[in-house]
Parts: sequence; C-alpha cells; structure tokens
Amino acid sequence: MTERTAGYTAAAVRAAERPLIAAGRPLMREAAAALAVIVEEELARTPGAVLVLVGSGDNGGDALYSAAAFARVATRVDIVLTRDHVHREAFDAAVAAGARLRDASDICTSSSDYVVVLDGILGIGVSTDPSLRGTARAVVEALLPAATEGRLRVVAVDLPSGLHPDTGAAGAVVLPADVTVTFGAVKAGLLRGHGPELSGRVVLVDLGLEPQLQRVHPAVTAAVPIVRRQPPQRA
Repeated sequence: MTERTAGYTAAAVRAAERPLIAAGRPLMREAAAALAVIVEEELARTPGAVLVLVGSGDNGGDALYSAAAFARVATRVDIVLTRDHVHREAFDAAVAAGARLRDASDICTSSSDYVVVLDGILGIGVSTDPSLRGTARAVVEALLPAATEGRLRVVAVDLPSGLHPDTGAAGAVVLPADVTVTFGAVKAGLLRGHGPELSGRVVLVDLGLEPQLQRVHPAVTAAVPIVRRQPPQRA
C-alpha cells in the first residue's frame, strides 16, 4: 500500500536549509553525491555518454558536482550551459574530472548518442512562471523526441525544469523525467498539478530537514511512492 507523502513549498525548504548552511554543512556536496549514485545506477544498466544540462543556480551546481563524481564511470560527460552564469567551483570540478563543455547548438543538431540526460536547468528558485526560454527551451525541444520515445533516460535534479516547485504547473516545454532526485524534502509541485506525470520515479535524498519542516510548515500530501536515500558517506 502506498503511503501518503508530504510535500513542502520551496520557501519552506529554503528556510529549513538556511541554518544548516550557516553552520557550514555542505548540503550541495551531499545532494550531488547522492545524485551521482543514481546516475551511476542508470549507467550500470546502460553504459554510455551523459549530457548534463546546467542552469545558473544551485540546481546547476548540484548537477556539476555530481558530474565530477560519475565521470569516472561514464564513457563521456558533456556539459551544456543554458545561461552565461555558472557555479564556477562546481564547473571546474566537473571539467577536472574529465567532463567537456559543448555548445548548445551542437546538441540541437545532434543528440543521438547520449544514454542519460541530467536536467539541472531550473530548481526551486524558479519564478512565478516556470517556462523554459531561449537556449534552455531549444535544447529541451531537441531532446524531447528521444526522451519520449525511450531512447534516453532523463534524471531531473530536484524537479523537472519547467515544473513549478509549489503548484505543479508546467511550462509549455518540459523534459519528462524517468527519475527525479529531490533533496531535503519532497517539493509540493511533485505531488500536484502536472508533477506526478512529469517526475517519473521520485527519489528523496534525506538531508535531515523534515523534522523542522513538520514542526513549522503545513504540507501538501498525496498517495505517491517515494524512494528515500541517505547521502553517501565521505571517505
């Protein structure tokens, strides 16, 4: 029997993260390490190349740090920046691990050899309108046929880009995920609106936020299956 799952707003999750970040806890690194394990599991089933779609916020940083970890098991890791700004330390870590930067126009004309796409374009910092625009939209549109036909697997970072984290409203173009790896708490938008149909299997990386969230924030609940993971222990 599927238990009811609690989902929280982006503002509630950020509030719960704030004291941990202020105390120096490396939440982004923990989230990225858990994300890398999921990508490695995908590659264990189907070895090949990974395309990492990177936005300008922390969502992109999560994707890049994870790429630095799973680069050792992928045949190739390519990075496409959808904005000029990038989390520089995470980008440098991914490149040092062997990832290479690709131009978005290359992906729009040829994207047939990837087995996994890591969607790190937009996260919980999305504005009222979650719609993808410009480079991000063009790249996602190019990948949609392969994704919808099952020729590649999509792993979403925290939530599928173009899905509103609170309401589950979706922009005109969203890359449906096979797996969504969400951090700290399930976002309300994964449980309502278009969230359930776009998120695939939801894996919650437990960062210890839920006790605080449950005490002070109302939750959205829905009967959906959630897989819970702990961040991997650092050596």
